[in-house]
Amino acid sequence: MMKRFAACLILLSLILIADAASAQINEGAVFTADEKGGTITSIHLATGKVQTVQVSIFPHNVQISSDGELLAAVGDVRNDDHHAHGAVNEQGERGSGLLLLFQADDVAAGPVKSIEVGSHPAHVVMDKDSQYAFVTVAGENVLAVVDLVQGEVVQRVQTGSYPHGLRMSPDGKEIYLANVEGDSVSVISVPELEETSRITVGSAPVQVGFLPDGSEVYVSLRDENKVVVIDTLTTEVTAKIEVGRGPIQVYATPDSRYVYVANEGTPEDPDDTVSVIGTVEKKVVETIRSGRGAHGVVISDDGKLAFVTNTMDNSVSIIDTRSREVVKIIEVGQGPNGVTYRK
Repeated sequence: MMKRFAACLILLSLILIADAASAQINEGAVFTADEKGGTITSIHLATGKVQTVQVSIFPHNVQISSDGELLAAVGDVRNDDHHAHGAVNEQGERGSGLLLLFQADDVAAGPVKSIEVGSHPAHVVMDKDSQYAFVTVAGENVLAVVDLVQGEVVQRVQTGSYPHGLRMSPDGKEIYLANVEGDSVSVISVPELEETSRITVGSAPVQVGFLPDGSEVYVSLRDENKVVVIDTLTTEVTAKIEVGRGPIQVYATPDSRYVYVANEGTPEDPDDTVSVIGTVEKKVVETIRSGRGAHGVVISDDGKLAFVTNTMDNSVSIIDTRSREVVKIIEVGQGPNGVTYRK
């Protein structure tokens, strides 16, 4: 009798845990840049509706605006010569690239603006007023500053070699961006629109992530299987942390206690893990199995859920950040890379 009672309690506990996890996935939306398929997928968490829409680019990255109204996407234009991020034609040239702006509530209606930004755009962020967008143009080693009202590039800021992932500081005054082929991070002053510092960090930095308190920036080093930490006050590297294979995107929890790192591995031998770094301990405190080719990562505004794109599985894993377990996997378009969350 006691054994049966204990078994019932265990079963009830498991049901309650599952129900609690499901209850968390009840608000907001997630958007993915499905690069290989040339699509953007919208996931509406409350209804479970998933919509994949064909677009005019191979989108590598997407970003929601601060007010949640606009969705920005960047990538190379779809044509016969360029089929993927950074692909080149027979002449060794990269394709032209666009910044597309959508109404986040209706991506299927098509872009409200399409803006030429240069050769091989990689990532995009917007200021808090959605007046300007900042796009890394990897093929030209510049940061393109786009006036979203005028719908055109108004300035180009020189960076290191092959600029890729970027984030704006919480106070909006600086942008840190990773120069993949320059083994460095550029610090851009937003008011002056110029590079104020270039920090040597290690081999193949791909993306950066600020702590919400602005004190530190975490940078993935794809070819070293490490993440470095930069003190934003001194702009010096203060730590180097071992993570999984081929780390790509990084994202901090709202309380600044943890940083989630998506480990993609290689096309021949993809990784399927997410490393959770303790920002106090400066080491990995948990490793979570996500999906093959874990690439993009974003965390919900309340810090309860993490969303990870799995490029080789064409899916998004939803992670409960308290249990640190995958609670749901959602199929999206082909080759999802960048991911963004809207409350």
